[in-house]
Amino acid sequence: MSSARPPRLVRDRLPMSSRPAACPSLVMSNIEANGVALGVEHYGDAGAPLVLLAGGTTMLSWPDELCEELARRGRHVVRYDLRDSGASTTVDPEAPAYTLRDLAADAAALARELDDRPAHLAGIGVGGMVAQVAALDHPSAFSALTLVGTRPVAPGRVDDDLPDHDPAVMKRLFSRPMPDWSDRAAVAEFAAESAAILGDDPVVARATAERRWDRAPGTRPEVQMANHLGTVFARLDCTPRWRERLSELAIPALVVHGRRDPFFPVGNGEALAREISGARLLVLEQAATAIPAAAVDEVAAAMIGL
Repeated sequence: MSSARPPRLVRDRLPMSSRPAACPSLVMSNIEANGVALGVEHYGDAGAPLVLLAGGTTMLSWPDELCEELARRGRHVVRYDLRDSGASTTVDPEAPAYTLRDLAADAAALARELDDRPAHLAGIGVGGMVAQVAALDHPSAFSALTLVGTRPVAPGRVDDDLPDHDPAVMKRLFSRPMPDWSDRAAVAEFAAESAAILGDDPVVARATAERRWDRAPGTRPEVQMANHLGTVFARLDCTPRWRERLSELAIPALVVHGRRDPFFPVGNGEALAREISGARLLVLEQAATAIPAAAVDEVAAAMIGL
């Protein structure tokens, strides 16, 4: 008999009759965990082993196709928004009254709320930083760890042995004027241009930005910026360091990284795989910062294999 238990839902966002046919058992809701409401989406059978996908910062950092494929392979997939993004509790992204450790505690509390069994936790981008700290601080909550396009240190000054952001790409990326964050079309165009600079698919990025804009709680510039750029992390207390603790991890781990990633160059993923005992490194040769559709089957298979 499955030990999964139904989560406490704050509110349903999508009636069962309105589920998209392409999404296996998709349900959107909010769940109370660690004293905050977290926006979540469920794929697959709630009694199946749980794969919890931490957003980076919104859940839309995880491709729909990957969620669907993991569900087809027999997993209960839940992707969620971090605080101050998407459908999760949003207060003031410019002055967060919480720390990276609180976000890690959110992940552990959500995993326990969803299932009595330890979960496979995955984080992408800055969500990968949340996932690392969550697995270290709450080891009993998690049975496996997947880290995608991330690094073993917090935003800011990088360690001397880790490659930093590509300076030429960053100059192109950040020399452009910011869009009018209250203008959906302008924000989507900005996202498409950003994706082209980073080496990601601009068509996918435009569509994702439109969905992200629609899901944000209002059009206040600081809220939309936090949803699209993850700006809350620039203001977040991410101390103390955790890189030196990575060898403590005693669960199966997968590190996925795009060979062409200019934001967190692949050396960051290589360092993670070296420092987590027994970790598998999967380098996506044609990928940059996002998981492309062509790599979904390979990533899903690697995750299921943990």
